Amino acid sequence: MPHQTGFMNSFNRFLERHLPGGLYRRALIILIAPVVLLQTIMAAIILDRHWDNVTKALGRSLSMEIGLLVDDYQKSDKSAEAVALIEQRARERLRLDMDVIRGADLPPPETPPFYALFERKMQKYLTRDTGRAFWVKSGGPNGDVEVQVEVDKGTIFRIRTEAERAQASGTGGLLLLMLAASGMLLGIAMIFLRKQVVPILELAEAAKNFGMGRDTSGFHPRGADEIRAAGNAFLDMRRRIARHVEQRTDMLAGVSHDLRTILTRFKLELAVLGDNPKVHPLKEDVDEMQHMLEDYMAFVKGDGGEQASDVNVPDAVRMTVENVERDRPDSDAEIAMKDLPRATVHLKANAFRRLLANLISNAVRYGHRVQISGEIRDHRLWLYVDDNGPGIPAHQREEAFRPFVRLDNARNLDETGTGLGLAIAQDIAHAHGGEITLEDGPLGGLRAVVRLPV
Repeated sequence: MPHQTGFMNSFNRFLERHLPGGLYRRALIILIAPVVLLQTIMAAIILDRHWDNVTKALGRSLSMEIGLLVDDYQKSDKSAEAVALIEQRARERLRLDMDVIRGADLPPPETPPFYALFERKMQKYLTRDTGRAFWVKSGGPNGDVEVQVEVDKGTIFRIRTEAERAQASGTGGLLLLMLAASGMLLGIAMIFLRKQVVPILELAEAAKNFGMGRDTSGFHPRGADEIRAAGNAFLDMRRRIARHVEQRTDMLAGVSHDLRTILTRFKLELAVLGDNPKVHPLKEDVDEMQHMLEDYMAFVKGDGGEQASDVNVPDAVRMTVENVERDRPDSDAEIAMKDLPRATVHLKANAFRRLLANLISNAVRYGHRVQISGEIRDHRLWLYVDDNGPGIPAHQREEAFRPFVRLDNARNLDETGTGLGLAIAQDIAHAHGGEITLEDGPLGGLRAVVRLPV
């Protein structure tokens, strides 16, 4: 049993390596392979029986007719008149083109090839029916069959006839008919198979669009019962997720309102105390709490149900850079934009700008030079945010994306130091079907690589 299991595993790995990846192509192979194998076996059996039986009957008949002519010659007085009478009988009664060659020898014998079944059978039949030396050849200039029999020393009967008279023919037409029938059946199968595969592709596309926040209202399950069941399950899942997001959004809106109300009372009470140096730290704490609340709500809320729209990449990057520079008037960091792709991408505009803002803010906080570049490659938007700061060690880069985790150099913090900067950016990238990775940058610091499908 372990040996059989190992063999099956090896066979399955072989199939996975060499079979095409698509369901449509795999199903075609599953359909075509048995049909081709069955047609090949049937064709081989039919042609073999047809060729063997018909050729055997025709060859035996031709050999017996030639033997009859030889017997007539042996029983005659072998005069010219008797030979002429035999020739006439061969042409008129037997439909054989017969000549008498005198003073000649048989052509040198030829060993028929392995596949020359007709020659081998005729040699057997002529040996039995004539008892004389003979020479047989098929496939003449016009496809004729020629038989020469030495009836006497120096006297040869040369007999020619069409191939259809001596051996089975028409196999080419039979093969073409079988191939045409097979092609027609496969064509019909391909059409029906395509009809079955298209609903699966539509379901996969709808699931992909839903995961990226795009509109999927136009999806309707169709196809086989199993595919319809999967499509209806997807619609049920979409409704449950939408209801969950709506309930969570309403709850968070209520929590946010209550907390903001408390913070507003704090601000009013601090305002009553006047411009007192002892009050300044309290005001700063309240402002920081306000920012932290906004960050926590943004992280938990995600994209907030925002619908995707067409976003011009250079304009979005330029607007984000301007906002970061306005929010950091005291920063001396130089932000440069280089080789941005002139492309319009279907994204959630506000979420995309927040992703960029978190990455650029991190770069500005720890570097004096920041460069933003990008390209369209492999059907994806690639954006690079480089800085010349201290960077993050390779073994800590994955940890930097975890929420509320503060690294030693705090490169994963946002404006308020909550440890959500990169976590929020990564969640936004995942919501668009993309990802963010960190690596060494060309400016000597950190490079954040954003990959989003387009």
